[in-house]
Amino acid sequence: MLTGKELILATRQYAVEDKAKSWFYVLSTLILASAAYVGAALITNVPIRLVLGVLAGLITVRMFVLYHDFEHHAILNKSVIGKIIFSAFGILSLAPVSIWKRSHDYHHKHNSKLFSSSIGSYLIITREKFDTLSPAEKRSYLLSRHPITIFFGYFTMFFYGISMRSFLNNPKKHYDSLIAMIIHIALIVTVIYFLGWQAWLFSMFVPFFISGFFGDYLFYAQHNFPDVTFHNNEEWAYEKAALESSSFMDMGPIMNWFTANIGYHHIHHMNSRIPFYRLPEVMAAFPELQHPKRTSLAPKDIIACLKLKVWDSAQGKMVGV
Repeated sequence: MLTGKELILATRQYAVEDKAKSWFYVLSTLILASAAYVGAALITNVPIRLVLGVLAGLITVRMFVLYHDFEHHAILNKSVIGKIIFSAFGILSLAPVSIWKRSHDYHHKHNSKLFSSSIGSYLIITREKFDTLSPAEKRSYLLSRHPITIFFGYFTMFFYGISMRSFLNNPKKHYDSLIAMIIHIALIVTVIYFLGWQAWLFSMFVPFFISGFFGDYLFYAQHNFPDVTFHNNEEWAYEKAALESSSFMDMGPIMNWFTANIGYHHIHHMNSRIPFYRLPEVMAAFPELQHPKRTSLAPKDIIACLKLKVWDSAQGKMVGV
């Protein structure tokens, strides 16, 4: 059985992309997304518009995972055209490259550390620390993890958390966040002016609401689930964080397609250079990766994840308050 760094090194042979396959998945996803967005904007039948709007949102989740893989250099590595495509997507999805890459790289380097910054992840504090907070601090902490906050991820995470707050904190460094917000608002005004409010509702609001909520919840549940383990900084190890603090999310083939295999999150954290389409192959190849800590999109598992608030050091698990 491979352990620790041996296991990380053993996965390197899978951190090689098939350029033709990468391009096929990127372009086919772009074409499907474009068709869904255009159809939701122009077709007049309301039920069909709604279905296309939901599809556009789910395909956007897939495209975001491809964007995420590109920024990890897992697909289309060193491709100039790929950089143009995904830089534009980052702007349009309210997660521009400057803030997304910095915060997400930090998340990978510090995942599951109890006493580190919450950059790129949900803040985790201990029960003991929570008890010392002021009432206002407790409300702020619980609000950041509240189901309503996650449900409205389009506004709370993407528009405010990623775009607006990053620009306000450092305008010079994150000017592309301002560009993203301006373009987003301009698109809303343009669509409503030329195509009407229903076109905006089905081709912008519904897709962004679906992708925002779904993306926010996936990111939350990947590291906030009943069996998760967190460590003091001195006890932390990269491979331990991957296997003990990153979930495998059980999803059927349809949702695995829409999420581009991001449910294999323990493997992704073991080696972020592995292309999304090779993650199932890696899991099949290593017995050490076949018994991960699991969650799913079943209602009972979603409720169990959302109940978790603080880390109880005495019990060695996440609990509510």
